[in-house]
Amino acid sequence: MVDLRIFIDANNVTVHPQTESVDGWQLLLKHTAPNALHNSRARYDAPKCDEDTRVEVSGEIVTFIENWDDPQCLLCMTGAAGSGKSALQQTTAERCGEKNTLGASFFFSATDPSRNTVDPVVPTIAYQLGSDNTGVRRFIKAAVEKDSLIFSKSLQHQITTLIVKPFEHLGGEGLDLSTLPYAILIDGLDECRGEDSQAELLTAIKECLLVDHLPFRILIASRPEWAIRTALAPGGYLHELAYHIQLSDKYDASGGYVSISPEEVSRPHFPDRQSPVVHPA
Repeated sequence: MVDLRIFIDANNVTVHPQTESVDGWQLLLKHTAPNALHNSRARYDAPKCDEDTRVEVSGEIVTFIENWDDPQCLLCMTGAAGSGKSALQQTTAERCGEKNTLGASFFFSATDPSRNTVDPVVPTIAYQLGSDNTGVRRFIKAAVEKDSLIFSKSLQHQITTLIVKPFEHLGGEGLDLSTLPYAILIDGLDECRGEDSQAELLTAIKECLLVDHLPFRILIASRPEWAIRTALAPGGYLHELAYHIQLSDKYDASGGYVSISPEEVSRPHFPDRQSPVVHPA
């Protein structure tokens, strides 16, 4: 709110506008989607992998996330509805949380208007990264206070300003970035409204986060819709960058498990860049 203080000096009237200071962190919170967190109340009964196969399946994915020797830091998991993607993502998020490697999670939902667009994705991820480290939070807060319209900018600009630069600043101060929680999980990309928006998010991740000096390991799950399908296809902009797991569409969701051989998941590169097809037991 603007406070107009009027000072009358002889025949002159001087108006001094004063604006209230902006708390960058509080403004960030207003643009987040709490329901999108893996442990939100809205997802209290989220599907998870059966306990008997958690180590076999989710463990292999977590191993990939923690494999610092693999230059690929993006894992894309695709499969039809009911193939177990969200269950794997939920279990992976919980296991990474237990190991203190979960940096952020975002679960899209087509039926929840608070998390069915790309608008809250970057603020929600930035909030989680900042919550884990006061240094990251300090730089995010300052960035929002410097540009309170940041949330109306392109996704690439948002990621650069709210995620990349804060981490770069901390690295410049001598902090070993690999000691911070670094796994970023995004589930249900296909439930994000608008294929162009889905493609914009994938492109922004590719341009901003898949770089050597940042510690992030990113896992994206989606139905094989146009945006991610074309990005992962031969000649696509993620084809050479992403580790791709395809879940079989024959998966029986009622069974509560998926069987993945360690050879299919752990191998860092595939012959002729072919993605493995994961079949149920």
